[in-house]
Amino acid sequence: MKPGHAAEVPFSVATRFEGKDGSNPEEMIGAALAGCFSMALSAALDKAGTPPRSVRTEAVVSLDKDGVGFAISKIDLTTVASVPGLEPSRFELIAQETKESCPVSKALLGTKIGLTARLE
Repeated sequence: MKPGHAAEVPFSVATRFEGKDGSNPEEMIGAALAGCFSMALSAALDKAGTPPRSVRTEAVVSLDKDGVGFAISKIDLTTVASVPGLEPSRFELIAQETKESCPVSKALLGTKIGLTARLE
């Protein structure tokens, strides 16, 4: 999507709470965070001299009751990457630093974001 263009994604109470086909705002936030994180991690790994063969990230968004409404209480990221020659401890450090510096992570500062990162 180009800057200034709006995305049209159908949402409804049924897609949010009843498992009907479609999406919901929480899924979109999770997808934005997972995508941004994967892109930022790929760039950070490349900058560190260890370009990845692949990076896959999944986000699980927790929507919990909060008074009369709901709140996103946390987002758990799980990323798996294939990075030849990179030690797991170095990968974990780069991944954690990326989680803090990713633009979407910064936009979600009020939300707890967990990260599980592993190499293939």
